[in-house]
Amino acid sequence: MCQSVRVLARLARVLERADDELSLPQYRVLLMVSAGDERASLLASRLALAKPTITAVVDGLVERGYLQRSEVVGDRRAVRLQVTKPGRVAIATAERAMSERLATVFGRLPDAGLVHAALASVSAALDSAVAERVAGEPVSR
Repeated sequence: MCQSVRVLARLARVLERADDELSLPQYRVLLMVSAGDERASLLASRLALAKPTITAVVDGLVERGYLQRSEVVGDRRAVRLQVTKPGRVAIATAERAMSERLATVFGRLPDAGLVHAALASVSAALDSAVAERVAGEPVSR
């Protein structure tokens, strides 16, 4: 198991260095907002980060024009987040850069398809674990 942790940490570092425009936390927040997670409290829960951390990342993305905030009708405390057109471009650019970085590593494997299949399984397991964790938390606005 320790070997897997070490490999994943190294791969995260490869991805961190792939794009000069977005950090991994910024990429993750943009991706989640683009998938429909529009409230910072939900993002904090799904990403397992503290609300002040999410606020700092969101503030930076708003300043750069990648996200916009809007009010939620009927709830003065809630803020809805939306990815802007420049934000969508930033996501696509980051994904291309990260894919290119991973291709240099995966291209050295005898069967990269096995790794892609394993990662798809890991993704499904992560989705399930996050859904269980979020379902068990009290709803906050």
